[in-house]
Amino acid sequence: MSAVLNPVLRHSAWRQAAPAVLAALLAVLLLYRGSFAAMVEIWSRSDTFAHAFLVPPISLWLAWRLRAEVAAQQPQPQPWALLPLAGAAVVWLLGDLAGVNAVTQIAATAMLVLVIPAVLGWRVARVLAFPLGFLFFMVPVGEFLMPQLMAWTADFTVFAVSASGVPVYREGLQFVIPSGSWSVVEACSGVRYLIASVMVGTLFAYLNYRSLHRRLMFCAVSVLVPVLANWLRAYMIVMIGHLSDNRLAVGVDHLIYGWVFFGVVILLMFFIGARWSEAPAAQASPAATPHAWTVPATSSSVWLAAAATAAVLVMPPLALWGTARDGIVAAPVLNLPDLAGNPALPADTPPLLTPVFVGAAAQASRSYASADGGQVTVHVAYYRQQGYGRKLASSSNVLVLSDDRQWNQVASGQTPLQTSGESLVLRSAELLGGGPQRSSNALQRRLDVRQIYWVNGSVTASGPWATALGIAARLAGRGDDAAMITFYTDGTAAQTAPRLDGFIAAQLSAIRSQLQAVAAVR
Repeated sequence: MSAVLNPVLRHSAWRQAAPAVLAALLAVLLLYRGSFAAMVEIWSRSDTFAHAFLVPPISLWLAWRLRAEVAAQQPQPQPWALLPLAGAAVVWLLGDLAGVNAVTQIAATAMLVLVIPAVLGWRVARVLAFPLGFLFFMVPVGEFLMPQLMAWTADFTVFAVSASGVPVYREGLQFVIPSGSWSVVEACSGVRYLIASVMVGTLFAYLNYRSLHRRLMFCAVSVLVPVLANWLRAYMIVMIGHLSDNRLAVGVDHLIYGWVFFGVVILLMFFIGARWSEAPAAQASPAATPHAWTVPATSSSVWLAAAATAAVLVMPPLALWGTARDGIVAAPVLNLPDLAGNPALPADTPPLLTPVFVGAAAQASRSYASADGGQVTVHVAYYRQQGYGRKLASSSNVLVLSDDRQWNQVASGQTPLQTSGESLVLRSAELLGGGPQRSSNALQRRLDVRQIYWVNGSVTASGPWATALGIAARLAGRGDDAAMITFYTDGTAAQTAPRLDGFIAAQLSAIRSQLQAVAAVR
C-alpha cells in the first residue's frame, strides 16, 4: 500500500492536506454520528435499503481508481465551499428539529461530500465528483414514492387482467376476480426494485459510458424498467394464481417469482446496455493551476481550512443544544369538549374508525349527534415533544393500513370550507367497509372523512407546512404541541358532505380552543 501511496505523498502539499482532510471527515462522522448510525440501522432492518451497505466501499473503490488523477492536482482550499457547507448544516438542524430522518441524513452526507472542496479545492472535488455523489445512494430515501407506485401497479394490473378477459371488481388497492381477491400492499409497490435498479444502473452507466447523453439515457432506462417490470410481475402473479386455481404464485412463491423475474429483467437490461458500452479514453490529468478565489496550498492554509470547516460543522449541534427540548413535561390530558348544538352520544358508543397515529402523546375520540339525525365522530391525535418516530406529519400516520380488513380507502383529496371567520382547506378521504368481498348488508357502509392539522393554534391541510409551523414554534420557545383533528361520518355522499361541512364550520373553533387549553398545561 505504501508503494501506491508514495506518488501522492511525495508532494509536500499532499503530505499536509491528507491528514487535514481526514481530520475534517472524521469531524463530520463524529459530530453527526447519530444520523449515520440511523442510516445503518435502517439498512439492517429494511430489505428495501439493504443494498446501501455496499455504497461506502464502492465509493471508496471508485475514488481509489482515480488516485493518479487526484495526485496530479494541487490541493488548494476553497473558502467559498464553506457557504454550501453551512447551508447543509442549517438544513440538518431544521431536519433534526422536525424529526425527519431523510433530511438529516441527506444533509449529513452532503457535509461529508463538501469537506473535499472546502479543504482540497474544487479541482480535486471535480475529479472525485462521481465517487462523492455516489455516497448519496447510502441515504435510505424513496419510500415516499410507495403510495403512488402502489396506485400505478393496481391501475395496470386491473387493466391488464380485464384486457385478458377476466372480470374484475376494484375498490382502491383491492380487487376481486372470479378465483379470489387480491390486494396491492407495500411489498407490491416495487419501490425496492426501483431503488436498487437506479443505484446499480447509475454505477453501470458511469463505468461503461463516457458520453453524458448515454449515461443519462441508461439512468433513465434504469428508472423505467423496474417500474414496468413490477407492473408485469404483478399481472403475471395474479394470472398464474387465477389459472392455477390459486395453487401457484401465492404465499412465499409469490415473492420468489417476483425477485426471479426482476433479476432476469435487470440482467437483460445490463446485457443490452453493454452492447453500446464505450471504451475508456486515455485522458490527461487536468493541469493543477491555481484559479480565482483559492488559497495557496501551504501547511497553514489546509489546516486553517480544516479548522474553519470544523467550526462550521460544530454550529448545528451547539444550536440544537441551545434549543434543547424542554426536559420532561406533563403528558397532555386530552378530553374532547361538549359542543353546543351537537349533543355528545353515550361514552360507550364504539367508534367506527380508529386512525393510525404512531407515537401520539394522547388520543381521544367522541361522537356527536348531527342535526339531520346522523352522527359525526371527532378523533384527535395529540403530539408533544416530537422527535424521530413520534411526529405529527409522518407517512406512518394513516387513516387505515393497506391490509386493513375493516375499511378500505378508495379516494383522497382536499376540500375547501368556509367558516364564519376564515376560509380553510381540509384533507378529505372516502372509505368503504368490509373489503371487496364484504356482504351485501355491509355494501352500503361508507365513511366520509375530513382532516386538518392543528399546530400551536394554527391550522393547515399541508403536512410540510405543519412541520414548518412546528419548527418555527419551537425556535420561538413556544413548544411543539400539535394535533391532527379527524372528522368522519357514514352514509351516502349526498348525506355526508353537507353534514361534515356544517359540523366543522360550527364546531372547529371550539375544538381548537380546547386544544389551546391542553397546550397551555405543561
